[in-house]
Amino acid sequence: MLQFQVTCFDDWRQSARDLLKSEIAPTEIHWIDQRSCTDTPPLGLFESTPPPSPAPIPSNETVNVPVAFIQLAQQVSYHCYPGRWELLYRVLWRLTHGEKHLLKIASDSDVIELSKLEKAVRRDSHKMKAFVRFRRVVDELGDHYIAWHRPDHYVLKPTAEFFRRRFDVMRWTIMTPTESCHWDGKALHFSEGMPRSAAPNDDELETLWKTYYANIFNPARIKTKAMKAEMPMKHWPTLPETELIDQMLREAPRRVEQMIRMTDQIASAQAYIPDAIDRQPLDLDTLRQASLHCEGCQLCQDATQTVFGHGPHDASVVFVGEQPGDQEDREGIPFVGPAGQLLRQAIHDVGFDLDQFYVTNAVKHFKFARSGKRRLHKTPSAREIAACRPWLDAELKLLRPKFLVCLGATASRAVFGPNFRLTEQRGLIQKTDQSAWTMSTYHPSAILRATDDKADQMRQHFEHDLALFAEHYRDTIRQ
Repeated sequence: MLQFQVTCFDDWRQSARDLLKSEIAPTEIHWIDQRSCTDTPPLGLFESTPPPSPAPIPSNETVNVPVAFIQLAQQVSYHCYPGRWELLYRVLWRLTHGEKHLLKIASDSDVIELSKLEKAVRRDSHKMKAFVRFRRVVDELGDHYIAWHRPDHYVLKPTAEFFRRRFDVMRWTIMTPTESCHWDGKALHFSEGMPRSAAPNDDELETLWKTYYANIFNPARIKTKAMKAEMPMKHWPTLPETELIDQMLREAPRRVEQMIRMTDQIASAQAYIPDAIDRQPLDLDTLRQASLHCEGCQLCQDATQTVFGHGPHDASVVFVGEQPGDQEDREGIPFVGPAGQLLRQAIHDVGFDLDQFYVTNAVKHFKFARSGKRRLHKTPSAREIAACRPWLDAELKLLRPKFLVCLGATASRAVFGPNFRLTEQRGLIQKTDQSAWTMSTYHPSAILRATDDKADQMRQHFEHDLALFAEHYRDTIRQ
């Protein structure tokens, strides 16, 4: 078997062209990736380095391949996978031996593998553009901006041009473990990789950057998982702003509440909540009548009517959903549509009747988008939820439920706060200001909208959570 040592795309391209002209099949070649050096086993005590494979004897024939393959191959060559050279030659062989449209076959295993490698390189290059942080030092030539970054692949060379264009007036160096790039104001130069210790730790510009980052941070739009997916924690040591993240996450709920209180443009139903009448305590009937005239947000303009809570006034159990649906909006009663039927059946399966309990929603008007004659559900915004919050607070204050079950993310955030994550906290029993026993689970409508496989899993979790509620509720009844 012929062995060829390859360091970069140009090495592979020249060797592949000659091998292809000599009609040497992929199965007869072993490519050795010099950058990873994982293909070459250590020599034994009495072994010596094997002689290089003889160079193929190329013919005079011209090899034509799609331009798209050349571009794809160059991108893939920056991946750290040692087997990329064999994969590229195999695809090249197939393209020139009767499969000229191979790259258009998305289901082909080699094409799938190439696409994965190319996507990983593209993503890694994007990360480098986003996460490189320069620190200023002063040397004999003046200001020198230095950064250290740890990419997953060999993306410094293809990404260096971006930094040259962006920072052409600066003299800078970007170091990585495998190679480094230098811009002197005239040309790019590459050298060997450097350890993290070779780069400066901080400079006086970092204080300014941290202040800027803290001020543009929006606590109402926190998605921790998405943040960590887009900004992997392995890059955090070289990103000065990450020192602030833990503290900003801890302060986010307070800041969100403060934003809501201080935003005078925000609508609110508070003005429509009646006080005690003729020194008589407020009751649910009075509250319901008052809600019919609520114009605390714009949702009242399109909805048919206010859909207030429904159920016994002395109920010890309250179920809170998101908002009324199309059927609820027409009838004026919560949970009478398909989602309500699913909830009613699930409650029946655990031994109770939904009419025993009080049901309501975090938002009292139906928010929808028209599609022909149909009215399609739209999730209420954070401001709309906040505007309607006084009604839910007033209901729960009057009911003082022993058990509070939140159905879906909107209801859960209305009770637990904006940082609540249903997928992580579903089924957990917690104490809240509204009830000593509070739990969240999926909203029945989310189960109805989910795909078959996911719906089955969600329904199992939903039924499990309601069974847990029923068990605890029975214990209370027995006492």
